[in-house]
Amino acid sequence: MYSNFLVATDGSKLADAVVIHATDLARRLGARITAFHAAAEYPEPIYTEGMMVELVSREAYESSAQASSRKLLARVEKKAAAAGVPCVTHSVLSSTAWESILAAAKKHKCDAIVMGSHGRGGLAALLIGSTTQKVLTHTRLPVIVVRCLNPSRRS
Repeated sequence: MYSNFLVATDGSKLADAVVIHATDLARRLGARITAFHAAAEYPEPIYTEGMMVELVSREAYESSAQASSRKLLARVEKKAAAAGVPCVTHSVLSSTAWESILAAAKKHKCDAIVMGSHGRGGLAALLIGSTTQKVLTHTRLPVIVVRCLNPSRRS
């Protein structure tokens, strides 16, 4: 059925639940996982009164972002290893996480994507947007969505 799941993570509690779900599913199916993290691209410098203000150098930012990605992905690798599931990792700097998720799935020949959804609705969904919704809209791959519902909302 499935042999390689792309597991998108951002290090949140919801992402931890996604990893547990994906790892368990992969173990049961004899599949592997490709753990993926898209860190935000370097923020553009601020221009004011003819001056450019750079809060941190591009090199320092990218180094820090890569270190953070490695740390997040190492947690996924550890959980996968504990479950006996083969795992590879991949990270990028990106301004559009959903496009990066689709590109990573293609690059690693994944046959399904596992990701989370906070279950936001209404104005919050409109204003914040949804990476998960964009992935669902733009891929032909099956997408397994692990939801984390706000306890104050009733479905």
